[in-house]
Amino acid sequence: MRIIPVASGKGGVGKSLVAANLGVAFAQAGQRVVLADLDLGASNLHLVLGYNAPQSGIGTFLNNTKSNFADIIVDTDVRGLRFIPGDNEIPGTANLKVYQLKSLVKQLLALGNETDILLLDLGAGSHQSILDFFLLSGQGIVVSAPVVTAVLNAYVFLKNAVFRLMFNSCRKGSEARLYLEKIRKDGSGRQKLYIPKILPELKKIDKESYEKFYDHLAKLHPRLIMNMVDEPKDADVAVKIRRSCEEYLDLKIEHMGIIYRDAVQDTALSSRLPIILYKPQAILSQAIYRIADKIMQGAEDTYTLDAKQIENSFQEAGLEAEIDFDNKMEYVEDLLHTGALNQGDLVETIKSQQIEINKLRKENSFIKMKLTKAIHQGYKA
Repeated sequence: MRIIPVASGKGGVGKSLVAANLGVAFAQAGQRVVLADLDLGASNLHLVLGYNAPQSGIGTFLNNTKSNFADIIVDTDVRGLRFIPGDNEIPGTANLKVYQLKSLVKQLLALGNETDILLLDLGAGSHQSILDFFLLSGQGIVVSAPVVTAVLNAYVFLKNAVFRLMFNSCRKGSEARLYLEKIRKDGSGRQKLYIPKILPELKKIDKESYEKFYDHLAKLHPRLIMNMVDEPKDADVAVKIRRSCEEYLDLKIEHMGIIYRDAVQDTALSSRLPIILYKPQAILSQAIYRIADKIMQGAEDTYTLDAKQIENSFQEAGLEAEIDFDNKMEYVEDLLHTGALNQGDLVETIKSQQIEINKLRKENSFIKMKLTKAIHQGYKA
C-alpha cells in the first residue's frame, strides 16, 4: 500500500481540493483508494466529495479505540474509492493522546491488504501529530500557493518535519535528544533554522542517532504542488522553496506541478461534485490527472532522487505552467467567439477580467492621446 499524506503549512491553499480530486483520479485509474480526513476539528473533506456531515467518523473511533474501525469507512459513488470522515467535534489534532495516535495509525496501516493507495488529508500547520502522519511516508505532498505567507509556511512545515524526524531518530533520554530539546526551546538562535549545522554536533554527541536520522532523511523526498496559480511566473516561487530546503534543511523536494486558479471549482462544490467529475476537461482537472499519473508512474517510497531528477521535475513543472496558461487562454477565446459563456462559470469571470483590461487599455490610450496633444500644443505656444 502506498501512503500519500497531503499537507500544507497554512489553511486556504486548496489542500482538501487536491486530496479529494487525486483520490477520484487514482480510483478512476483502477486503484483501490482510501481517502482519510485527518483534518480533525476542521473536517470538511466530505463537502468536496459531495456528502452531508457524517454521523460518525474518526472522532467516533478516537472516543472508543476498541470499536470496529471498519464501521466508519464509507463507500463512495466513485468505484474503488472509499472515504473515512473526520470529526468536527474533535478540538484539533494537537490534542490527540499518544495512545489515540498509535491506535489510529495501526488501523490505517492495517488497510494495506485491501488498499493500493491511502490518501491522508492532514490538518494545516505543524502540530506534532500532523508531522507524524506526514512522516508515515517518504513522499508526502505539500500544497502551497504563490503568496508569501503560503510559501513561507510551506517551508516552515518542511523544516518542522525534518526536525521531528531528527528528534524521533534519537533515543529517549539520550544526550542527543536533550541537545535537540534545548535547540527547540531556544528560539533565538539561527542554528535552529540551519539543520546542516546541527548534524556535525549530533554526530559528535550520538553517532548511532545521527546515522539513523541520516538514513531516514535520505528516504524523505516530499513533493510540492503549487496551487491557485494565476499566471506562469507565479509558479517560479517553487524554486525558492527548493533552494531553502536544500540549503537549510539538507532536504531534496520534487515538484509535481502547478494548478491554476479556477472559479469553476466553486460551481463544482455547490453542485456537490469533485471538479474532475463535474468538468473533466477543465484546466484544473487536467492538472490533477497529470499529477496523479506522475505519482502512479513513480517509484515506491524507498527510492532516492538524484539532482538531475529534481531539476527535471522543476523544469517540467515550469513548462506545464506555460502550456496550461496557453490552453486556458485559447479555451476562453473559443468560448467568447461561440457565445457559450454562462454566468458563474470560470470563463465568465475571465471574460469580465478581459473586458476590464480592455477598458483600462482604452482609458490609457485616451490619456496618452490627451497628453500628446497637450505637449504638442505646448510646443506650438
